[in-house]
Amino acid sequence: MTLNARQPSSAVVVDRDVMVAMRDGVRLATDIYRPALAGPLPVLLERTPYDKRGANHGDRTADDPVPRSKPELARQFAAAGYVVAVQDCRGRYRSEGAFEKYLNEGEDGFDTIAWLAAQPWCDGQVATLGLSYGAHVQSALACLNPLALKAMYLDSGGFSSAYHSGIRQGGAFELKQATWAHKHALLSPVTAADPARRAALASQDIAAWFRRMPWSEGDSPLSAAPEYEEYLFEQWRNGTLGPYWTRVGLYARGFYGDFADVPSVHMSSWYDPYALTATENYLGLSCRKTGPTKLILGPWTHGQRSVTYAGDVDFGAAATFDAAVSCDYVTLRLAWFDHWLKGQGSDPLPPVKLFVMGGGSGRRNAQGRLEHGGRWRDEADWPPPLARETSIFLHADGGLTVGAPQEADASLVYDFDPAHPVPTIGGAIASGAPVMEAGAFDQRESPRFYCSEVDGRALAERPDVLVFQTAPLDEAVEVIGPVTATLWVSSSAPDTDFVIKLIDVYPPSEDDPDGFAMNLTHGILRARYRDGFERETMMTPGEVYQLTIQAFPTANLFAAGHRIRLDVSSSNFPHFDVNPNSGEPEGYCSTPQTARNRVYVDQARPSHLRLFITKGGL
Repeated sequence: MTLNARQPSSAVVVDRDVMVAMRDGVRLATDIYRPALAGPLPVLLERTPYDKRGANHGDRTADDPVPRSKPELARQFAAAGYVVAVQDCRGRYRSEGAFEKYLNEGEDGFDTIAWLAAQPWCDGQVATLGLSYGAHVQSALACLNPLALKAMYLDSGGFSSAYHSGIRQGGAFELKQATWAHKHALLSPVTAADPARRAALASQDIAAWFRRMPWSEGDSPLSAAPEYEEYLFEQWRNGTLGPYWTRVGLYARGFYGDFADVPSVHMSSWYDPYALTATENYLGLSCRKTGPTKLILGPWTHGQRSVTYAGDVDFGAAATFDAAVSCDYVTLRLAWFDHWLKGQGSDPLPPVKLFVMGGGSGRRNAQGRLEHGGRWRDEADWPPPLARETSIFLHADGGLTVGAPQEADASLVYDFDPAHPVPTIGGAIASGAPVMEAGAFDQRESPRFYCSEVDGRALAERPDVLVFQTAPLDEAVEVIGPVTATLWVSSSAPDTDFVIKLIDVYPPSEDDPDGFAMNLTHGILRARYRDGFERETMMTPGEVYQLTIQAFPTANLFAAGHRIRLDVSSSNFPHFDVNPNSGEPEGYCSTPQTARNRVYVDQARPSHLRLFITKGGL
């Protein structure tokens, strides 16, 4: 598909800081961009907490690395025949009210759409677009099914369930919420008006704070911004899946029946925290709505659709979204909205467009990144219809095979000390600076990665990591789809975590004499939630339990000569909070203890990994 790029016109009228009243009287600052001398037109709405006149790091192209500002982009959309409304979320920048992360966006978005549809320059149609939080606000308002909403483009967000990915995962808490809160408390209107508060927040050493958990009210890096501290602790301490998590804005899963039946795109990437959200929303809506519902999954980190790499791995020039659709991101979205709002052109997207990683040279490029390669492909559905779910079993000798273990009694044991957690080395992370970095990396400790203890030590060499891997593959194996593991486990503790990580293991080479263990995806489960996230059930020390751990989806070609590897451990810090193994309430930790954790790999308790294989065999 080739689409013609459009250049913005200067004939755009801009009304700045139009104050749009919400149902409770709070007014939200909205900039309106309108083509001059035009009649009623469809409206494109972007709602953001990141400053409606700012720039987003992802709003660049493959040819131009400099991000474009929201006003620039709004003018370009307006010049193409749309009214564009860009709004600061409640309590952010020029909008009134108090910011409470995620929780007002459904009603505020609904009310904004109703106001827009009533304006004389609107033809009655409103569509939404936005990245990250700008996607979360879209799914929130869509749960309330606004009458004028006609199309959506959700990029890297739109919680299917914030409890399952984005705020928590497997019951554990994502500490990116803390780094995000500190960064954006500094940028809040209240901070801008209070020099003492700003100085107090700016003086906090986040890395030092991460070494001294748990935090408490008045004793955290957010203490100078109590409204941000309050919502952070509320998220952290609400450990069970209850009313807090099943409301509009956090839980589209529970509203799929009411969700707006409009054409929608759900776009994410393999190293983005919202790949699971995108696939779940696609599956939950495509079977219920006339839509249509589209899914796009690339190889990038959060929102970085126009770069070729993630972390220390490069996927080649074809990896960008620009290459996938033969145009830039603005042009593709205009084609999408033109078709569904104006009846022009054809639908520019297949049901599913995804990037399958792998197939590259395996050498290091000029930037020092591993050339892993990959290619785009179009599919009719997710997972691909030809994918076959395959169970691969863990063995006591560290093997990973399609044959089940034959031993009558076999297990592997390790000690997990909360004071020495396994460091986070890449993965599906956003907003993690300065303590986390997203992407694909050789799974090896380094001062570059927070919490590393032995420079150069492979995670596979840690005593608290169990490694299971195939023999070198005789032929390439292509894996596309969800990733889950079923483990039979026991522990000396009343509660502990079990963490899995799927890895593509490169053999030794001239560039990497020790090989390269490339992380693909991860999963975690806090054992107290093994019987369901709606309740806590502590473990009886020594008793054996069956756990099912859901990892994020992936798409990767494991080349011949590579190994498929599964790591099992009990921590991934600072991506997730560290389980103290004591059974204390979530967000509290006064008596951490070492847990002796055991994984069973025998006939009666056949721990195994489940992958969707589309090509090759084991």
